[in-house]
Amino acid sequence: MKAKKNTKKVLKLLGVGIGGRGHADINGVCKDGDKLYDDVEFIGLADTDWKYAKPVLDEYQKYYPKCKMYNDYKKMYAELLDQADAVVCGTADHTHAIICAEALVAGKHVYCEKPLTRTVYESRLLTKLAEKAGVATQMGNQGASGEGVNLVCEWIWNGEIGEVTHVDAFTDRPIWPQGLEHPEKVEPIPDTLNWDAWIGPAPMRDYNSVYHPWNFRGWWDFGTGALGDMACHVLHPAFKALDLRYPIKIQGTSTPLMEESCPSAELIKYTFPARDNRPKVAMPEVELTWCDGGLHPYRPELAEIGKDLNNGGGGVIFYGTKDTLVCGSYGKDPYLLSGRVPNAPKVCRRVTTNHQRDWVRACMEYPENRTKTASDFSEAGPFNEMIAMGVVAIRLQGLNQVLEWDGENMKFTNIPEKATVRAMIKDGFSIHDGHPTFEKKWTEPINAREFAAELIKPKYREGYVLPDMPD
Repeated sequence: MKAKKNTKKVLKLLGVGIGGRGHADINGVCKDGDKLYDDVEFIGLADTDWKYAKPVLDEYQKYYPKCKMYNDYKKMYAELLDQADAVVCGTADHTHAIICAEALVAGKHVYCEKPLTRTVYESRLLTKLAEKAGVATQMGNQGASGEGVNLVCEWIWNGEIGEVTHVDAFTDRPIWPQGLEHPEKVEPIPDTLNWDAWIGPAPMRDYNSVYHPWNFRGWWDFGTGALGDMACHVLHPAFKALDLRYPIKIQGTSTPLMEESCPSAELIKYTFPARDNRPKVAMPEVELTWCDGGLHPYRPELAEIGKDLNNGGGGVIFYGTKDTLVCGSYGKDPYLLSGRVPNAPKVCRRVTTNHQRDWVRACMEYPENRTKTASDFSEAGPFNEMIAMGVVAIRLQGLNQVLEWDGENMKFTNIPEKATVRAMIKDGFSIHDGHPTFEKKWTEPINAREFAAELIKPKYREGYVLPDMPD
């Protein structure tokens, strides 16, 4: 039955974080080329950096002359949230949770860029808040609305490659600096930047252009590195096609682990338990490995010599008992190494618009008969938990053990009570008379259980408080 649309004709929107990826998101919501859709209207736009966002602010003031501009989402929310129907969030990773949580508590539809949040707890919170609010949601992993993900799911569910027990995945990111030491230089805050609002719930630090506008992804307090940036695109076909949920084991290793910056390259292995079988294929225990920073998984035996498995920024290899399936980032261009082209039943919903407009469609439908988006928070939340767990595994690699995970309760179950971890502050590398010296400086050892708990559920800076977790 076709979902009945709400009688509301124009969706009133707020945009938070519009100078970077947020620009593409608000464009996707309201434009088709130069044509503006008449069913949406932005009534407020906020960005902490008015120099970075100026071209967008100028553009959208022409489209919507009554649209108000802010350099702090809190001020915009105070004035306009009760008048809005929905929020589009395209800020740095560390502010996704607080911005979206406030909107969901107010009963607003939410579109949020990937990664959904920086941490496991924040993802669980947005999942439950969205369910309680009964609103339309979408994470910005646009490949979820593409044909590639649909085909991967349909081929696997139809038993075309048999049972999958191992998956390899990778990305060519980072393409921004990582593995950095704390910048010693203190730079003056630009007049156009509201640095306090940009820091948001993270610990305050002096301004440096190494953090903003684009390089935030490489810093633990603000981003999630290459994993958080690209796994939402690369791993989504695996998460969806294999009915993955919470892993039971995880381990990570990387290039030198720095105190403040994500490593240059990572290798992570997840173990997922057996899931309920599908009608045409079983879902046994599966191991999934992830690598980034220039690392690639070993090539499958039947891969064409010379063929680059990187397609669109990464790739996924599904090893089945009958065949091997390969796809690119976003699920792009799936194919079987046998050369066979499956003709599986088309059981997945096809999105005929773009990722953002499909969210607008869901916003316009009544909750009781709404068709969920391709990356509704009910799916994007658990998926993002899996990704955020990989970040935790990397930061706990100094334990030198496989970590066992209790997904329902969001905690590791086998970290020794008195175990400690530390990270490098400075690598101390220098050359004297042709001889290399290494005078590494490390953080003081800290209790691993306490550190893990904070990585899972972060402490916010004063003035920023998440709502309580719904029952």
